[in-house]
Amino acid sequence: MSASDDPRRVHFQSPEYLVDRLDAIADLFDTDRTDLLVEAIREYIEDTADSETFQELVATKYYDDQLEFETVKQLVGAETAQRLRLLKADLEDEPLDLAAPDDVDVYDGDATAVDTAGDDDR
Repeated sequence: MSASDDPRRVHFQSPEYLVDRLDAIADLFDTDRTDLLVEAIREYIEDTADSETFQELVATKYYDDQLEFETVKQLVGAETAQRLRLLKADLEDEPLDLAAPDDVDVYDGDATAVDTAGDDDR
């Protein structure tokens, strides 16, 4: 068991009917309330972290400097966090000042002009 897997005691309040249902389910599966709660939390976190909406929110807050990289890593995993860090670095870089190539004919002489003046009459 690693240090991050060490149990930590938490205390929270819940509506009584939820605790009663949880206890009934624990009895049914011959387990205890804590095991069910830990599994439910684990599944919720995994489902949330995998959702596109959540990942977009994390990315937005990270790009806006509202989240630190280590927090992002906890929220979406190391691989996604690293990808976001690379994208953020790209976004923060100055755009390359490249002139358009003037010695390359990308249309190979087959360019067609389009008259858009007649489009206004519609």
